Amino acid sequence: MKIAVCIKQIIDPEMPCSAFRINPEEKRAIPPPGIPPVISPFDENALEAALRIKDEHGANVIALSMGNKLARPILKKALAAGADELVLLEASEFESLDSFASALVLAAAIRKLGNVDIIFTGRQGADWDLGITGCAIAEELRVPCITVARKVEVNSNCVRVERVLPDGFEVIKASLPCVITVDSDLGELRYITLQGLSGIQKKPVQSWTLSDLNLVLPATSRHQLLDIYIPKHETACEIIEGATIEDAALNLANRLKEKSLL
Repeated sequence: MKIAVCIKQIIDPEMPCSAFRINPEEKRAIPPPGIPPVISPFDENALEAALRIKDEHGANVIALSMGNKLARPILKKALAAGADELVLLEASEFESLDSFASALVLAAAIRKLGNVDIIFTGRQGADWDLGITGCAIAEELRVPCITVARKVEVNSNCVRVERVLPDGFEVIKASLPCVITVDSDLGELRYITLQGLSGIQKKPVQSWTLSDLNLVLPATSRHQLLDIYIPKHETACEIIEGATIEDAALNLANRLKEKSLL
C-alpha cells in the first residue's frame, strides 16, 4: 500500500502577537526572525493517520510539500516521525498559489508517484483556514473524498472512516484510491524518538520543479489580495477629579452616564 500525505509549511501560529509583522507594500505576512516555520498542525494529524495505517499494514508513506524556499529541517520532521520519503515541490512558480492551483500541482505530483492508494491532507491549512485543497485534489484525480476524519481503518480494498459532525460522527466507507482530510480529533502526531531523528539521513528527499511535473499553471493561479487593512490601536486616558473622593466618584459616574456606559 502506498500513502501520500500533503504537508504545508506555515508561519508558526503559536508565535507571540508582538512578533507578527505585515509588509503593507507586498501585502503579506513577514516571517519573524528567530521563529522558524512549522508544519500546519492539521497536516500533522494527517501524517499521524498515515503512520497508524503503516503500523498496522506496512504501508509506504510519502510526504509531499509544495512552495518556494522550503525549510528542509522543518519538513524533515515528517521523516523523523516515520514517513519513508519526502518529496519537495519547490519552485518560484509554486509561491502564493490559490487552493485550486495548489491542488492541481499536488495532484500532478501524486500521479507521478504512481499507484497511490490513500491521499491524506489536513482538514484545512492553519494559515488561510480555507479547507479547499483536499477536496480539489480528489476532483483532479477523480477519486472519492471524505472530509474531517477522526478515525481511519483500512479493510481489503476500502476504508472505513469516522467523520466528525457538529453533534457526533458518522461512519463512511469508500473504495481505494481516495482522499481523506483529517481533523484534530484523530490525535496529535506521535512523539519523535532519537531513533527517528537518527534515521533521517537514510531516508530519501526528492525535489521536483514545475518541469518535472509536465504541468502548465493557469494564468489566474495566485491569490490576488487587493488591499490589506492594518487596524490602529489608539488609547486615551482622562483623569476625573473632584474636591473630595465623593466629588470625584460623582463626576466619574456622570461622565460614564454621558458616554452611555452607565
